[in-house]
Parts: sequence; structure tokens; C-alpha cells
Amino acid sequence: MPLSLQLKNIPNSYLAATDSSRYKSGRLEILDYTTYESFSYESSNPKPINKRAIVYLPYGYTPEKKYPIVYVSHGGWSNETTIMGTPHSPRPFKFIIDHAIENHDIVPMIIVNLTYNNTSEQDSSDFNLAIELTERYHNELINDLIPAVESTYSMYASSTSPEDLKASRKYRAFSGFSMGSVNTWRTFEYALDYFAYFNPMSGSISASAHTLARLAHRVNDEFIIYALSGTNDFAYSSFREQINSLSQLEPDTFRLEDNLFFRVRQGASHDYAALCDYTYNALGAFWKDI
Repeated sequence: MPLSLQLKNIPNSYLAATDSSRYKSGRLEILDYTTYESFSYESSNPKPINKRAIVYLPYGYTPEKKYPIVYVSHGGWSNETTIMGTPHSPRPFKFIIDHAIENHDIVPMIIVNLTYNNTSEQDSSDFNLAIELTERYHNELINDLIPAVESTYSMYASSTSPEDLKASRKYRAFSGFSMGSVNTWRTFEYALDYFAYFNPMSGSISASAHTLARLAHRVNDEFIIYALSGTNDFAYSSFREQINSLSQLEPDTFRLEDNLFFRVRQGASHDYAALCDYTYNALGAFWKDI
């Protein structure tokens, strides 16, 4: 799983759509699915709720071809539309991905913009509630969202059975910025059997390096963590501390420049521009061998 050693800058031309007659534009779709209210999910009487994801399909998408897939989590004060927008109102990161695929910066892939918001779009604006929701999100992710997405679109899994989803984990990634990064670490913690690539950005958790190492052994340490942050980011120090603890306390499991990569953007802050920069670089590093 070779990864790029240096951060790339997003070309200015990638930040906006161009003439559609010359522009290989992917498309956004809304995928509705049913899940359960997070706090009752594991109870004997869970409450059904309806949710949606915004799914990005690359230009030329066809069910005759298999695609790697990335599940992308937003941060605080956000929802499933924050990163790429909607079919009728796309945001700059959608254009960046269009250009990046057209110019072979990244391979054609499906991107699922999810939300850990529970019963209200305001849930992510409550820090303590968001922490609890990301801790529980794996239930919805594994049991409801992934089967809904991967029974609809063409991925590498032969079916949506747990066995087939686990067997195709090397073609599945989870990415998130800020509270979405917390969600990424929680996905490593609770759903490592289903994902091989992780892109946490500027957000850490309290789980110890020893705990995460024990979990990693379940998959024979076969994973990639591509972590990014910026020197002007308020979360940088704690995030760097978590990466350092992994590599220093469990160096046989979390091997720098092998399965653990940490990239730092000088001067970058905790904002949408950083999210776009980091995610563009991470997705450009994944799946270069397919």
C-alpha cells in the first residue's frame, strides 16, 4: 500500500466547476435509508428513524465496474451536506474530486457523505452529545448504512453479508475531520474488520495505544492510517500527541511510514480549506495499486 511522501497543493483550477461540455463531472445522489435512534439501538425496543447520505459517483460510473469506497464523516455544527453539498448545490470539495479524478490525482471512487446526527440536525452542535453519538455510530454504520450503500452501488463486496463485507475491507476507507476524526478513530476501534484505510484529521480520542494495538492484531495489523493536521489548528497538539503515542508505545503495530503516516501542513487552521486539503491528499494516496 504505497503512499505519497509529500503533501500536494490543490490547484486553484480545481476549486470551481468549468464548462460542462468539457468537464468530466461526477454526480451527487441522495440515498435514503432506515436505521435506529442511537441511544436505543442496542435495546430490546429500538426506535426506527429515517436518514440519508449524500453519495458521490465518479464521472462515467457504471455498475459493470467495481469501485473502492470512502465513508466521510463531518465534524461539529454540520451534516451530510457540509463537505460535498447536495445534487442541486454542490460545494467546492465536489469540484476538487471531479478534477482530481479527471487528472488522475486519485482513482475513481465512490464517496459516501454520512452523518452521525441522530434525531436532529442540531445534534453535532452539542459537543458532549456528539462525543456520545460518535461512540455509538458503528452500530448504524455496519448494520444499516454500509448495506444500504453497497447493495445500491457497485463495490468490491460480493454481497452485503458480514462475511463478504469483511472480505472486501481493503477497498473501503473511513475519513473525517474534527469530530469526524473522532468518528474515524471510533470506526478503527469498533469496525476495523470492515475497513482497511483510515484518514483521521485534527481530532483525537482517549483510547490508549495498547487498546488500539490489541484491536489491530485482529486483522494482522493490515491497515493504513493516514493522519493529517495543521500547525495553526487548535487540535494539533493533542492530535500529534495521539499519533506519537501510537508510534512510540506500540511501534511494532503502528509503524511510521509503513502503516502509520502523519502529515502536517504548516500554517493550516481548523477550517473547511484544511479539510479539503487533507482529504484530497489522503484520497490521492489510497488505492494507487488498483
